[in-house]
Amino acid sequence: MQFLFALRSKGVTDARVLTAMEKVDRAAFVKGIFSERAYEDMPLPISCGQTISQPSVVGLMTQALQVQPRHKVLEIGTGSGYQAAVLSQLARRVYTVDRFKRLVTEAKAIFDAQDITNITTFTADGSFGYSEQAPFDRILLTAAAEDAPSPLLAQLRVGGIMVLPVGQSDTVQTLIRVTRTETGYDYDELRPVRFVPLLEGIGQD
Repeated sequence: MQFLFALRSKGVTDARVLTAMEKVDRAAFVKGIFSERAYEDMPLPISCGQTISQPSVVGLMTQALQVQPRHKVLEIGTGSGYQAAVLSQLARRVYTVDRFKRLVTEAKAIFDAQDITNITTFTADGSFGYSEQAPFDRILLTAAAEDAPSPLLAQLRVGGIMVLPVGQSDTVQTLIRVTRTETGYDYDELRPVRFVPLLEGIGQD
């Protein structure tokens, strides 16, 4: 309950999102010396120089995405797998991509252990999205781009929503929501954030 109270105090109020986050044990996605801090509202280091986002940011991003039960979701930046696991509680299908094969392998092992069957993981350059399964109802980026990548915009269904951090440095970033309309794209600024940068290519584990 304390975990949920902390989320609510940071602005995560959507009942479905709170329920999803209650079902997903963050401790399963945090290893080693940091596991005892899994329930604190703070980012923590994971493999490959990446981080697992703080729960309140995961909650706010998920809430902004407005995922519905029939939706097909693309996540760019698997990382620990925690965000994808939360999305899996809300969507019909989640596709998650990361440039680090080690992270994808570790996340898939956790999904299998938790019997989460509606997530597809793969290693690729996430800035190009996943055209084989496009269009997507929702797209989420867990790394900061200078602008919304055009391949991802193109893979968003009309009426679909993409949530991502944008910014040209790791100190000044803004979480934005992009909604695709019949005639173009609408942009909403949500809040300041800090994420690792979105990098092109496949990472060296």
